[in-house]
Amino acid sequence: MKAHNRESQAQMTPRKALEFLKEGNLRFISNLNAHRDLLEQANATVDGQWPFATILSCIDSRTSAELIFDQGLGDIFSVRIAGNIVNTDILGSMEFACKVAGSKLIVVLGHTKCGAVKGACDHVEMGNLTELLSKIQPSVYQEKETTADRSSKNSEFVENVAQINVKRSVKNIIERSFILEQMVENGEIGIVGAMHNLETGEVTFYKEVEFIKDEQNPNFTVSELRH
Repeated sequence: MKAHNRESQAQMTPRKALEFLKEGNLRFISNLNAHRDLLEQANATVDGQWPFATILSCIDSRTSAELIFDQGLGDIFSVRIAGNIVNTDILGSMEFACKVAGSKLIVVLGHTKCGAVKGACDHVEMGNLTELLSKIQPSVYQEKETTADRSSKNSEFVENVAQINVKRSVKNIIERSFILEQMVENGEIGIVGAMHNLETGEVTFYKEVEFIKDEQNPNFTVSELRH
C-alpha cells in the first residue's frame, strides 16, 4: 500500500477519511494488516506529507493510532497526551494539521482502562500531573450514574468517565478554535469521538459526537455541537 500523496489527500472527504479509519481498524482486529514497504513510504514522503486524518489519543503504550487503524508513514497526524485532553498547544497542532497540511478529519480517541482517567477519578495530585488531571475532573463530576464507589476501583465508573471525557474533548476543540469551528461548519473537515477497547482492539465511534457536514448530514451546524 502506497503512502498518501497530494492527489489522494485532495480527493479525500471527511466521510471517506472516517471510512478509511474504520476499514483500517477492521484489518487490525482481524490481523489482516495491509502490506506496506515502510522504507518506500519513507522515501515517498521525504519531500512532503499529506495525512488525511488527525488522531488525538492517549500516550498509553497500547494505543498507537497508526497500529490501531493500520496506517503507514505519512497517512495520519498522531497527537498524543495522557487522557487525550485538549490544551492550547494541541489545538495549535490541529489547526496546522487541518488548515495548513490538509487533514480532513479529527478523531478524539479514548481507550478503556485509561490510567489518566483513573487518576482523575481518584483525585490524584502529583507534580505537573495535577494540572493535567484537572482537565479530566469535569468529566468525573459530570458522571451522575454512579452513586457508590466513585473511584478507580469501580471499572464501570472509570469507563463512564472516559466516554464523557472523549465527548467533552470533541466539544472543547470546537469551542476553543475558531479556525477548526469554521472548517467544520464549511464541511472542509469533520470531527468525531471514539473509544478503543484494549481487550478486543475494536474502535467504537460515537455517532452522537460525529460532526461531519455532507450529503449524509447536510443540515448540521456547529451550534448543535455546543449543546
